[in-house]
Amino acid sequence: MPSLLGIDNGLTVTKAVIFDIDGTQLSVARRRVPQSIPRARFVERDMAGLWQATAEAISEAIALSGRPADDIKAVAATAHGDGIYLLDHALQPLGPGILSLDSRAGGIVDRWSEGSLFDEALALTGQVPHASAPSALLAWLKENDPERFGRIGHVLACKDWLRFCLSGTIGTDRTEASTSFTDVRTQAYSAEALRIYGLEQVESALPPIADSSDIVGHVTAAAAALTGLVEGTPVACGLHDVTASALGIGGHVEGVISIVAGTYSINEVVSAEPLTDPRWFCRNAIAPGQWNAMSISPASTANYDWFLDTFCRKEQDAAATEGGSIHALLATEIDAALQRRSTILFHPYLFGSPYGNLASGSFLGLHGWHDRGDMLKAVLEGIAFNHRTHVDALRDGFPFGQVRLTGGASRNPAFAQMFADILNLPVTVTSTDEPAAFGAALCAGTAIGVYASPQQPHLTVGATSRTYQPDAARSAVFNERFGLYSRLAEALKSEWPAIERLGMPPETVA
Repeated sequence: MPSLLGIDNGLTVTKAVIFDIDGTQLSVARRRVPQSIPRARFVERDMAGLWQATAEAISEAIALSGRPADDIKAVAATAHGDGIYLLDHALQPLGPGILSLDSRAGGIVDRWSEGSLFDEALALTGQVPHASAPSALLAWLKENDPERFGRIGHVLACKDWLRFCLSGTIGTDRTEASTSFTDVRTQAYSAEALRIYGLEQVESALPPIADSSDIVGHVTAAAAALTGLVEGTPVACGLHDVTASALGIGGHVEGVISIVAGTYSINEVVSAEPLTDPRWFCRNAIAPGQWNAMSISPASTANYDWFLDTFCRKEQDAAATEGGSIHALLATEIDAALQRRSTILFHPYLFGSPYGNLASGSFLGLHGWHDRGDMLKAVLEGIAFNHRTHVDALRDGFPFGQVRLTGGASRNPAFAQMFADILNLPVTVTSTDEPAAFGAALCAGTAIGVYASPQQPHLTVGATSRTYQPDAARSAVFNERFGLYSRLAEALKSEWPAIERLGMPPETVA
C-alpha cells in the first residue's frame, strides 16, 4: 500500500511520521531541537541544525516503517506558526530562526497598542499583533539590527524552511501567509498591511502563496542523500501546525471547535465569513473563502509539565527507568483529589496569559492540609479554565456544539472529562497519536490525488477512541469555580506590574 510522510516540527521536537493512505500510522521518529536563549526574551534555534535533526528523523522513520523508501509517494511539513526564519539573497540562513516563544518585540507591541495601529491592523488583517508575530519581529530587527534587516531576501515560516530544504523551492501556504500581512477579506498579501507596520521594504521578500495541498517541488538529490527519501518524491506545500492539528482530528469544519492543549492553549473554529474581534485571530483556513478563528495564549499544558519537572522528579525518573507513564503513576493522586472539594485555584500563567506579558501564575486558596494531588488537580483545572476563557470568547461569534481535543494530556481520561464538564460540551478525543503530522500527510495525499481534499472525516473522526459527555452536576460546580477564577484574574491585572517589579534590580525600578 502506498504511504505518505508528514513532518511535524514543534518548539522543542521535530517528528517524521509515515502513514498508510488508509490513515494507519506506520512509524514515527523524533529528534530534539535545542533552543538558544542568548538574552532575556530571545528564543532562537539554529536553522541548519533543525534541518539536520529533521533529516535524521526522516531516515529513522523510513527504517522503522519496514517499507522501502519508494513506498512514500508524497511529503508535506507542518511546524510551529509565527516567529520568522530568514534567508538572505543567496538563499542562506540569515541568523538563527526566531521561535514563537520569543518576546523581544514586546516593547514594540506595547508601543503600537497605545496608538491607532491595533484598530487598523484588526480591521485590515483580522488580528492585532503580538510579540512573536512576523510583523513585530521584523519591526524589531529594523529598529535594533538594521544591518541584518537590510540583508533579508526571503521571510519564511518554520515549515517553509523545511520545504526549502527538501525541495529547494521558496513559498508558503494560505494559512501561514495570514499571520501578519494579508487582507482578511481578500486572503492575499496587502501592501497596506506592510505600510501599517512600517515594513514596506520586505514586500518583495514575502513568499508566494500556494494551496496547502499543491505540489510545490520534489525531493532534491541533496535532500535524498540526507534523509533516505527517493529523489523526485513530490513535496506538497504544507500548512500551519494549528490548522494541521485540527485537520488531523477531524475538527477543521464548521460547527466544531478544535482544542489543542499543548505548549499553547489553542482553540479554533472554521467559518464562512471573516468575523474579527480582538479576542481572536481571524486567519485563512485551508480552503479559499473559509477562515480560521483562533483564540490562543501560551498558557496550557506547559504548566503541567513545569509542575512535573519541579515537584514530581522522582516519579519521572521511575517512569523513565521502567518504561511507564508518569501520568499513570500520578493517576491515583489526581483521582483521589478529584473526589473531594478544594479551595485551591491555579492561574496557569507561568509562560504567558490572555492578560498580557506581565501576568504571572499563582496558587490561591492553598492550605497546609492540601497535598500534591490537590495541587495537580488545580493545575489541570486551571489549564482547562484558561481554555474556557478562549472558548467563551469564540462562542460569542460562532456556533459550535462539539469539541475535538488533542494534545498530550488529552490521553488522560480524567483531564478529558474535566474539559467536557468545564466547557459543558461533548468532547471527542481521537486515536490519532500525531494529528499535526497526519494533517500534513493528508495534504500530501491530496496533492497526488489519493484524496479528493485534505478533509477526510472517515480517516479522522472515524478513528474516534472516546467521546466524553458533560455531567450536569459537575458542570455546575466548575461553573462556580470558573467565575471566581475569572474575577480573581481581573482583580490581579492591576497588581501584576507591581509583582514583576519585585524581581527587578533596585536600580531598574522607577
